[in-house]
Amino acid sequence: MEDERSFSDICGGRLALQRRYYSPSCREFCLSCPRLSLRSLTAVTCTVWLAAYGLFTLCENSMILSAAIFITLLGLLGYLHFVKIDQETLLIIDSLGIQMTSSYASGKESTTFIEMGKVKDIVINEAIYMQKVIYYLCILLKDPVEPHRISQVSAKPRLDCLIEVYRSCQEILAHQKATSTSP
Repeated sequence: MEDERSFSDICGGRLALQRRYYSPSCREFCLSCPRLSLRSLTAVTCTVWLAAYGLFTLCENSMILSAAIFITLLGLLGYLHFVKIDQETLLIIDSLGIQMTSSYASGKESTTFIEMGKVKDIVINEAIYMQKVIYYLCILLKDPVEPHRISQVSAKPRLDCLIEVYRSCQEILAHQKATSTSP
């Protein structure tokens, strides 16, 4: 069964949460962020190039224009490859573990897997970020080196979105504890 709902992030941007229920012990959540806006990309590029052209007219050094183009291209590639996350996926299977995948705008994917035997609990944690209180899912480990964060910095979903994921994760954790304690 698949279900999709629309939520907003802390800045008011649209997020889409797809929930896939494979079985009572296996669920997948996919949080999709909006794609990179061509309008904002054009505005930033034009601003940098106009500032470089202004410096060029003052200094009459063509290296300024070349450097502006080079820096803009490198900045864009770095942003797409390391910062801009298009999609975050959380797959939880009660007998196996939790897999978190982040898909970047450049096509790069980053995947983390945590065995269910190492998971103590999943909680909603809060933090202060840029004068705002944000919430994120946190996986508490039985023998922690450091707790793992599920919600990446890019999405920043509001609490109502996280509560849906949290409740579903708690159902699976309860199902896993019930099946592991039964003879």
